[in-house]
Amino acid sequence: MLVLYSNYNFVYLLLKTLTKAKMQFFSEIKNIFYPNICLSCEGVLTANELILCTECLYDLPLINSLDINKMIVDEVFYGRVKIENAFALLSYHKKGITQHLIYQLKYKGHEEIGVFLGNWIGKELINSNNFTTIDAIVPVPLHKNKLKKRGFNQVTKFGEQLSFHLKVPLIENVLIRKSVNSSQTKKNRLDRWKNVDEIFYLSDKSVFKNKHILLIDDILTTGATLESCANELLKAENVKISIVVMAIAE
Repeated sequence: MLVLYSNYNFVYLLLKTLTKAKMQFFSEIKNIFYPNICLSCEGVLTANELILCTECLYDLPLINSLDINKMIVDEVFYGRVKIENAFALLSYHKKGITQHLIYQLKYKGHEEIGVFLGNWIGKELINSNNFTTIDAIVPVPLHKNKLKKRGFNQVTKFGEQLSFHLKVPLIENVLIRKSVNSSQTKKNRLDRWKNVDEIFYLSDKSVFKNKHILLIDDILTTGATLESCANELLKAENVKISIVVMAIAE
């Protein structure tokens, strides 16, 4: 019996090794014909690189979290809406690497960028004392027509990763966008604010009662969209709002 058991183990380990080698072989063949491409420079990624090549990763315009927290809370939203804390990972410049990444995420369907940034920021948040009391994560919603056309909300995967790291639920479909606003891209500060004023509503205020909500979006520009969302969320009883975005425009 001992001999049979030893032979069985040998055959099992041999088959496991051969299967692993076979999978690695086909994976390498696949990479030859369908290589993973850096979503910034479009160069071929190595086996140890994800989303971005090492050079582009080091070129990302990272920002100091403490400085940006103070700027968002004290300067962007001061006198407009009360924000407890805020965080952004990247600065956003026209024709820069961040703009290219966000474009790939929103308009080319590369939701893996949201996963990548969500994991990165999630790890930053759990090491911060500013986000320990978060009860729920709420993404800025898309209107149902835009969601149907695009097929996804660009911050959903991002939010799922934040939810994983913070161990709190991602709550969608309670904060609702009730109208389609035109593109914000070429609008000035006043026009942006008018474009999003009162276009959101809460379908059930009780969901967020006594909650500290983390409101998330891809880019913070003037803060008009986030302000409108925050004002609607604050209609729930005893609510606090913090904000996390992938990037902030300078």
